[in-house]
Amino acid sequence: MQEKLAEFVASKAEELGIPGVAVGLLVDGEMITAAHGVTSTAHPAPVDAETLFHLASVTKSFTGTAVMRLVGQGKVELDAPVRRYVPDLALSDEEAAERITVLHLLNHTSGLDWGVLDGDEDDLGLSAHVARMVELPMIAPPGTRASYSQSGYNLLGRMIENVTGLPFERAIAELVLDPVGLTNTFFDLDDVIVRKFAVGHNADEDGTMRAAQPWKAWRAGARGNNPGGGIVSSVSDVLKWARFHVETEDELLRGMRDKTVDLRASTLGDGFGISWFLREIDGVRTIGHGGSGNGQFAELLIAPERNFAVVALANAGPDGYNFNQAVVRWALENHLGLVEREPEPLPYNEERAREFVGRYENDAMRIDIAADGAEVTLGVGIRPEIRAAAETEMPPDYAPAPIGLLPDDEYVLLGGGMQGQRGYFSRDADGAVTGVDLAGRLFSRSC
Repeated sequence: MQEKLAEFVASKAEELGIPGVAVGLLVDGEMITAAHGVTSTAHPAPVDAETLFHLASVTKSFTGTAVMRLVGQGKVELDAPVRRYVPDLALSDEEAAERITVLHLLNHTSGLDWGVLDGDEDDLGLSAHVARMVELPMIAPPGTRASYSQSGYNLLGRMIENVTGLPFERAIAELVLDPVGLTNTFFDLDDVIVRKFAVGHNADEDGTMRAAQPWKAWRAGARGNNPGGGIVSSVSDVLKWARFHVETEDELLRGMRDKTVDLRASTLGDGFGISWFLREIDGVRTIGHGGSGNGQFAELLIAPERNFAVVALANAGPDGYNFNQAVVRWALENHLGLVEREPEPLPYNEERAREFVGRYENDAMRIDIAADGAEVTLGVGIRPEIRAAAETEMPPDYAPAPIGLLPDDEYVLLGGGMQGQRGYFSRDADGAVTGVDLAGRLFSRSC
């Protein structure tokens, strides 16, 4: 079993040009790992099961679990307004600030935009992040639709600080990391640099891999983004994390797998539980979460009923995502006999295609959709004004890639660094296209 895994991992990493990868499987309680390549093209060391990778948004599963620990201790109520725990919360919509509950944050139905915000020069912590949330647009009334929000989870981190009286990172250690025995999982870069860690890479236009800086995206030192995406771990520790959630008898933690809101036409899943994306694959229920940092990609998928999990970590963009998805598909098919069917695009229709052409934006990113008479393409990247104002290098944009239009205003990406991602277009009461959803995030039409 390990030999077959290692052979596939090496072959796929070399095919996609990924410098270093680490993969793990949980099969009936047994942990199997395989690694290939190097931590860095400039200063190579072999990747192994203990090599640290930036997990980015997989962090949200840790933050959500910590919140549920506090619920179990009677210190937090899911249906309580978050202002009970963060009384100084101010948003652009005062009514929304009063109404947003803890559950709205956990299942991304708060109505907050994605919200990658920095603190000021002197304070990069959670309190400064929350103070700046008044600048964040609201995309919907609380509880009315799901749209992935980074700031929602960073606000949960501030709530954890206020409830426990501890810095977020210490609270997570006491509530989650230490009890589970995750001794190779960290937030602080001081803990990372004294251990073997993977360097993220981004491809230049000629395909040359260069080290991604900063090591973590969106202000490497900003604690204000830790609850939504700051954790660093190894494939061996992430497998322990998966086994913990498979084996837990805690009803509150098991309840994180129950659907709280539906997702439409999303590769991420059919719905949100609490922190987890939920997805049924070939009749089997799974939970999971992915993450993308600056040249680093992480994927965790768990099938609790089958006592199975797969973890994939890669240190290059944009194809780190494609590598991880290929690993997940291989593992599901070879170990559980599950095959996820790809949707069949409709024939190209110029009139229909032209309905969707335009620019769509959220608070941090934009999508450009074009049609040339033969295909529709989608390109996505950071808004130029945000990139220009950034004090550090930011991840590169995704070049336009072809999409296939599906029934009911849905689509699937047919190539590029996000191949296989699905989404949909939204319309107003008059039938005009007003927005597009990608990776669980809403982008509103701007032109």
